[in-house]
Amino acid sequence: MLNKVATLLGCTAIVLVSSCVIADCQDQGNQAVGPMSSATAQVSHEGVPENRGHPALQRRNPRYQLCKGDVFDLDFPFTPEFNQTVTVQPDGYVSLRGLGDLHVEGETIPELTEALRQSYAKILHEPVITVALKDFDKPYFIVSGEVGHPGKFDLRGDTTVTEAVAIAGGFNENSKHSQVLLFRRVSNDWAEVKKLNVKQMLQAANLSEDVHLRPGDMLFVPKNAVSKIKRFIPAPGLGMYFNPGRY
Repeated sequence: MLNKVATLLGCTAIVLVSSCVIADCQDQGNQAVGPMSSATAQVSHEGVPENRGHPALQRRNPRYQLCKGDVFDLDFPFTPEFNQTVTVQPDGYVSLRGLGDLHVEGETIPELTEALRQSYAKILHEPVITVALKDFDKPYFIVSGEVGHPGKFDLRGDTTVTEAVAIAGGFNENSKHSQVLLFRRVSNDWAEVKKLNVKQMLQAANLSEDVHLRPGDMLFVPKNAVSKIKRFIPAPGLGMYFNPGRY
């Protein structure tokens, strides 16, 4: 009888220890993902971000996504009669020979290639298709505000903020070049804002903090001091600093 009681007590102790270990692991796991979850928008069942206070994280080095007006060639090496050059229409669709319309806006080239294979598999046996971009939205940056020649410029090669300002004609006599604003989209709904003291960088001859531009970046050189600016702002709010349609 005593042996059975001892065995029962031992099993109970093991269960209690195991429960504590599991609970501790769960707590550590929650602490590990806590900072990440606070910076990542949660999506509801309706597809609307529940956490509207923070932008969703983007993938590093994202692939190019097709836009309206893009032109690409379709090459069918074994069925050349289907070779064609198509343009993405204003509604995001393309008209395909032998199939009709297919929505492609927002897709990457690998995604488009797979969608085309699945579509053409209805009329061709194991189709082989090569997609080649012919004309597309080229990388650009915008400089606005108190510079010599504000506008939209092609982003050719590695370009920093100071180089971008020089390309735009440099600062004018009214510019506040100690508070240059860099707007960078982090999602379709949010843009990150960085305030750069270009004046200090140039005076100190230290360009270690000279930020390298990315496609779509926008620089604003204010006339007056900008003392307060949130790090993230809704992307539609960029209209108060820029009007890309002007360029």
